[in-house]
Amino acid sequence: MGEEAPPTPPATSLYVDGCPGCAIERKKEINKGIPYKELLFVAATTIASALPISSLFPFLYYMIEDLHVAKTEQDIGLYAGFLGASYFVGRFLASLFWGVVADRIGRKPVIVFSIFSVVIFNTLFGVSMKYWMAITTRLVLGALNGMLAPIKAYSIEICRPEHHALGLSVVSTAWGIGLIVGPSIGGYLARPVQQYPGMFSDKSIFGRFPYLLPCLCISLFAVVVLVSCIWLPETLHKHKNIGNNEIEMLSDPGTPRTEDIHGGKNLYKNWPLMSSIIAYCIFTLHDTAYSEILSLWTISDRKYGGLSFSSKEVGQLLAVAGAGLIVYQLFIYRPIHKFLGCVNSCRASCALSIPLIASFPFMTHLSGYRLGLALYFAAIAKAALGMTILTGTSLLQNYAVPQSQRGAANGIAATAMSFFKAIGPAGAGALFSWAQKRQHAAFFPGDQMVFFVLNIVQCIGLVVTFKPFLAVPEHYDLK
Repeated sequence: MGEEAPPTPPATSLYVDGCPGCAIERKKEINKGIPYKELLFVAATTIASALPISSLFPFLYYMIEDLHVAKTEQDIGLYAGFLGASYFVGRFLASLFWGVVADRIGRKPVIVFSIFSVVIFNTLFGVSMKYWMAITTRLVLGALNGMLAPIKAYSIEICRPEHHALGLSVVSTAWGIGLIVGPSIGGYLARPVQQYPGMFSDKSIFGRFPYLLPCLCISLFAVVVLVSCIWLPETLHKHKNIGNNEIEMLSDPGTPRTEDIHGGKNLYKNWPLMSSIIAYCIFTLHDTAYSEILSLWTISDRKYGGLSFSSKEVGQLLAVAGAGLIVYQLFIYRPIHKFLGCVNSCRASCALSIPLIASFPFMTHLSGYRLGLALYFAAIAKAALGMTILTGTSLLQNYAVPQSQRGAANGIAATAMSFFKAIGPAGAGALFSWAQKRQHAAFFPGDQMVFFVLNIVQCIGLVVTFKPFLAVPEHYDLK
């Protein structure tokens, strides 16, 4: 039915003065409750990092039009896909580096630098007047924003073992909220002259740069988070003049002792780690492609199989999905995880997603409140199911390695995932453009083909959650 929490073997309470990791361990030993303050920091920094990733989706269609790079309307999706993929290409090139840095100098410096890069390069993206500038700023932002690997390690290290699922679910939920609220910000604030002519004039800075306002709002939020990072405690153990045996005994005594299982083992030969990363990559590929397709599909004209939504309506849809995701994480996810465990909750969520995705193209036959109810319910359910899957696979990754390798392990996961996420928008954009040109095909015409391909990827993901494709860490009992 469910999975047992990883056992916590007895450990010697030996701490080193001045070591931030030891200070956190001492605090966890004294305070056995949930570290709400630290988790609040985790949520805020994760949202600040995630907001820029998808904030461009609602206005991406219009931005490509304004940059005058697409020769025909049907080609817009192709150029939009390349622009959406550029961030993930940058992250693919640098994620492993940032994971190793986080293991060497600490989690906090990498997190702080990542938020700083959001402030600078997200703002520069908002003033892009050329296609090459837009792609370059997104590429550099992806390369310098290396927070995903250390923040996952951090969320595990600030929690006692019984709260590990909560810690990583905060990261997954905050990330999901950022990926959903980001588009709502983009949808409501992009092209303010057209959307709010009484408040903004053509001669204002927002008239010259129609996509600066949403980027600027996100950057200002990142500034606030950057200042709050002053109070962010470090969790990495830093010991000087102490024997290796004692360091191993000191290292993260409150977490599963994976040193006894994988001690010093090459991460690439750690099959429980690599198999969970493979599953994680497939699901992130699916989620990224789904996010881009949902925005392009809802905005595109009904004659091409879309819904003819405005960017504001898309933003509203994604904002409601984000609110639903918060409710799910606070009140529903933990009981589900406790009952089913990581693996079974992933399998169930993946299986439920398949008929849900298949229903999207048939919503074009609805209108009015019936369309609203169906679309909003589907968006909320898909966000919740996606968060459950990604949290479960992330937990398996972190349980497969000791603390000393956790940053590097998450760096490998972020590198591989970024490659697949780069394929996602580019592939989704190309697929969407191709599908729009085959509205009267006999086999899955138009948008039906788009969602059919999404379901193929989801089915592959479901298969890899079973043996022999997925290996669960030896110390993590699966019933």
